[in-house]
Amino acid sequence: MITHMRSPGRSERDPSAVRIGVLVPLSPPGWVEAGRHLLAGLELAADEVNDGGGMDGRPLVLLVRDTVADPRRAAAAVDELARLGVAALAGEYHSVVARSAAARADALGLPFLCSSAVLDALTDRPTYRVARLCPAQSHGWRIYADHLLDAGHRRVAVAAQSSVYWAAGTRLLRDHLAPHGGSVAELDMGLLDPTAVCDELVRLRTTALLLLTGHPEPAVSIVRAVRRDQRLADVLVGAPAGQPELPSWAALLGGDGSGVPFLRYLPERLGALGTRVEAALRERLGEAPSFVAFEGYDTIAVLADVLRSQGTDRARIAASWPPVVVEGSRGEIRFSRTPGVGVWQWAWPPVQVVDRDPAEPDRFRILRNG
Repeated sequence: MITHMRSPGRSERDPSAVRIGVLVPLSPPGWVEAGRHLLAGLELAADEVNDGGGMDGRPLVLLVRDTVADPRRAAAAVDELARLGVAALAGEYHSVVARSAAARADALGLPFLCSSAVLDALTDRPTYRVARLCPAQSHGWRIYADHLLDAGHRRVAVAAQSSVYWAAGTRLLRDHLAPHGGSVAELDMGLLDPTAVCDELVRLRTTALLLLTGHPEPAVSIVRAVRRDQRLADVLVGAPAGQPELPSWAALLGGDGSGVPFLRYLPERLGALGTRVEAALRERLGEAPSFVAFEGYDTIAVLADVLRSQGTDRARIAASWPPVVVEGSRGEIRFSRTPGVGVWQWAWPPVQVVDRDPAEPDRFRILRNG
């Protein structure tokens, strides 16, 4: 198990420390860049808690485990962190990994606040122990589908890899577009290379191709192939899962990576807290923070509030999601039970459809607020 200690030293051995277990992807095949941003937000909020006196004088310590985007490794990490006495579990970016962690945490009676995994069915059964900050996939992806419809796209194809998350996204898009005369053709990336994808787009007379694939590959190769195929000059390339949000997208694709609409979970304008957090994250990361970094910050902000009121008893923490009212970096956070979602859900964080400006790829354009 790969481990990462937030602040090595006395506080981690301090018997009075309040410990939170953290799951993040920090090694391939996990999306390492997303994991780095998520961890930066988690650590910033924890540092602020400790700079302010900790948890009633007790240091707040993050015990970080690298999931490597592996569900089995995540489940093993949950077991280890539970044995180490963490009061709660936080984090994770990949939906399939978070699903594994949530199931194991629920079985162990360990409260889990999921930061970034959007899969609606985060657990097989309803549970009061798990809460989530990011919007459910069905909420965000319907907003994205409305954007496609308003832009006139009804012949849509998805370049999809095999995954519960991508399959759920394909189903959501198909169900939302069909009543409006739209269709979704699925291109299996286990069988097709980028050149074959281009040929299929021509054959299907597709007007929009959505990347339901991992980053950087095969997403980057698909974008390059489509951009260089003159037959597809008018085809929109989209990425609802947010691959273009992080700087590596622009670094790898340059201008080819602009004009690709994706979902992100930020308000149109940050308030005073969000503006301060953005500046601190930028300094910590050495680059503009993604929405994933804000999700990490808000995760610890919520858990710190809960721990102050409930202490470290796991059962009390798990029962405390309903009364939560916390000012987060992106708005006021409250949890509720949402139809079709078996965990406590912030309904809803701000949702945007954005892209990188073709005239200035480092600048984002807001195309739709949800």
